[in-house]
Amino acid sequence: MRKFLLIGLLILCAISAGAQSSSVKRLESQRAQLEKDIELLNRKLSQNSKSSSEALSSLTLVRRKISAREQLIASYDQTLKLLNDSLRICQRELNRVQARRDTLAYYYSRLVKGAYKNRDSRLWYMYVLSSNSVGQAFNRFGYLRNLSSQMSQQALKLKEAEEELQVQKARLNKLKAEAEKVRKKVVDERTQLRSEEGDASKMVDKLKKDRKTYEKQLKEKNRQKQELNRKIADMIRQQTKKQSSGGKKSSGSKTTSTTVDTKLSNEFAANKGKLPWPVEGTIVERFGKHNHPVYQNVQLPQNNGVTLVVRRGAPVKAVFNGTVSQIVVLPGYNQCVLVNHGEYFTLYSKLKSVSVKAGQKITTGQEVGTVDTIGGEDLFHFELWKGSDPQNPENWLKR
Repeated sequence: MRKFLLIGLLILCAISAGAQSSSVKRLESQRAQLEKDIELLNRKLSQNSKSSSEALSSLTLVRRKISAREQLIASYDQTLKLLNDSLRICQRELNRVQARRDTLAYYYSRLVKGAYKNRDSRLWYMYVLSSNSVGQAFNRFGYLRNLSSQMSQQALKLKEAEEELQVQKARLNKLKAEAEKVRKKVVDERTQLRSEEGDASKMVDKLKKDRKTYEKQLKEKNRQKQELNRKIADMIRQQTKKQSSGGKKSSGSKTTSTTVDTKLSNEFAANKGKLPWPVEGTIVERFGKHNHPVYQNVQLPQNNGVTLVVRRGAPVKAVFNGTVSQIVVLPGYNQCVLVNHGEYFTLYSKLKSVSVKAGQKITTGQEVGTVDTIGGEDLFHFELWKGSDPQNPENWLKR
């Protein structure tokens, strides 16, 4: 029974260690992405200081970096908790193996002492020969033979316990080293976080001091965003109207149907939460309505998509199969490509170059264009619509 309990304990320990190892690997992957985001934000902040006069832009980047840093610290804290749990499990296992090894050593010592006392072979012979009967002689001979066998078995068990003990000690030491490394990283990250929070505070002070200058810039940006919202909504409304009426459109000498592609719509909807990101970068503006980050009583225009900071000249790719509906140029957003996916639409804006044309069928992952540098900033704006209703892209793109 005790043997089965011991085997059960070992299995539970193994399962627990495996689950924790999987969680640690997941957290390591998460941290790798966060560190990548922070590196990109640092690079963009460095470029901003040289080419952009907008303190608000820098503040947005710093605050996004602070958010990433906080997530990074939380990830390290989770890893540290998992490692501490593993340390406790490993220590319990080590104590169990140590106790088993001590018990085996004790009984082995007793066997050795008994054998030593009776080491003279003549005593063994006399012990057998002095038996009262043949049966007793056989019993005594069997006892002596079993004693020798027990000593060999006990010695083997003791050796196995010693080896297991060394394995558990090595594992414990490795876990302690990993935990110490993570603790140091947490301290370093918290120091960095305090420094970045200080930078953000200075930028807020600057924005408050020069409010008139930045309000003028803000007014222009808001006008551009409102124009984008109006233009895109109008384009989609026109396209949707044509589709619902089953109308036709001409492209040169070629006439194509504009009815809704139901099959494509269903395929697009079925991939909600699994669509690939159009570009690699870090989100700095999220979907919806938000107040100004400094002038809290000022509400910004509705953001119908997400804006990412990306590396300079980054390629932009289609998130799903579709047809290019229209390409327009808008102030502050440069070239914008609207792609139709049946009932759904995706918008790719702030592009420097465009590698597709209106009416062209495109496939998932096909390059649409490259991101432009506008006012010293490398930003990409993406929107996703269901008919005339803007959707939060983060709910549709792969997490």
